[in-house]
Amino acid sequence: MNEEKPDPTDRSPVEIAHGALKGTIAAMAMTGMRAFTISTGLVGEPPPRKILRQKSSGLFRIAPKKKRRTVQELMHWAYGASGGALFATLPDDLKKKPWFGPLYGFAMWMGFEFVQAPLMGLDENKKRRPLERGALIVDHLLYGLVLSETRRRPRT
Repeated sequence: MNEEKPDPTDRSPVEIAHGALKGTIAAMAMTGMRAFTISTGLVGEPPPRKILRQKSSGLFRIAPKKKRRTVQELMHWAYGASGGALFATLPDDLKKKPWFGPLYGFAMWMGFEFVQAPLMGLDENKKRRPLERGALIVDHLLYGLVLSETRRRPRT
């Protein structure tokens, strides 16, 4: 019988959902890092809060003040999930490289900093101190590291 080998670029919905879960977990790790960098004064207002405060379509404003942090985190985790789903579609050979996850996280930061933020009119990003910018880069490197290190292990 002539069996065709599976296409390594073909991603199943299960793999993409698994990638979204990994992205959510990685965004949660970023939340912990961000809590630390805010409490030490390295980061002022985190980007997810800035976006919701400046650009929300009302969802953030209609949420009770005590629940706004929850809305902020859920939206950040959803964004992390979408980054994880995208990561899942990339070639396996690339994802297995130890440097690729952090590089992917860095690319996510670059995309936000130099594409999304300007398109959204978040001019305050230009005013960030170098230490704050560095702290945000580090938490995106962490995102990529967690994303790449939570890959599926072969079942025995």
